[in-house]
Formats: sequence, C-alpha cells, structure tokens
Amino acid sequence: MPQAISTPGAPKAIGPYSQAVAVQAGGRLIFLSGQIPLDPGTGELVKGTIEEETRRVMENLKAVLAAAGAGFGHVVRTTIFLTDLGDFARVNEVYGSYLGAAPPARATVQVAALPRGARVEIDAVAVV
Repeated sequence: MPQAISTPGAPKAIGPYSQAVAVQAGGRLIFLSGQIPLDPGTGELVKGTIEEETRRVMENLKAVLAAAGAGFGHVVRTTIFLTDLGDFARVNEVYGSYLGAAPPARATVQVAALPRGARVEIDAVAVV
C-alpha cells in the first residue's frame, strides 16, 4: 500500500499529487513528485539565476527525502525538465553538488513550459 510523504520543508502540492509516495518492494521505494523552485515558506517561485532555481529545487527534494527517511544517497533515478537545454551545464553543476560518487540514473528533457513559469523541475525515485 503506498504511503504519502509530506513535509513543510518543501512546498505543498499545488495539484492532485503527493510530494512523494513510498511503497514496500524488497526495499522501500520512494517516488518523489517533481519539484520546481518554490520557496516552501512563501509558496512563491524563486526568481534568480538558473543556479539559484536549481539549488531551491534540490533543497525541496532534500526535504522530501528527509521526510521519507532517505537522502540523496538513496536516489536511483531522476528526471530533469528544462525549458531551455542551454541551461544544461549550469543545472548539472548544482545538481551534481548534491550527489555522491555514484549519481543516479537520469534523463534530461526540454519542455515547452513548466508550472508557474519555472525553468527547471526535477523528480526522483529512491530506494531505502
């Protein structure tokens, strides 16, 4: 039975989804919904450089992982959504600074638009 994970350390869901969902499957699987650069305190989009937006996204993911009893070392898969693949290298630099020596599998795709005008969104799957 899936368990919804929620924390005030990351923005509340703005639609019909959970911040993350955990399931028992050999190990505990945690499916994190995509995070955009929303400040969890204000609910407002962080405006700034793509690096600042990516850092906020990673901090949001970190908070949801912690609420599920996990960390970035448990993440096995992510997807990065960018509105401009020209930001790829700068996003990679920030994203990579949160991960260890064995980063998760990943896909990166360019999309036409993201919620609230965000430029980056990242989702993840973790195993504990």
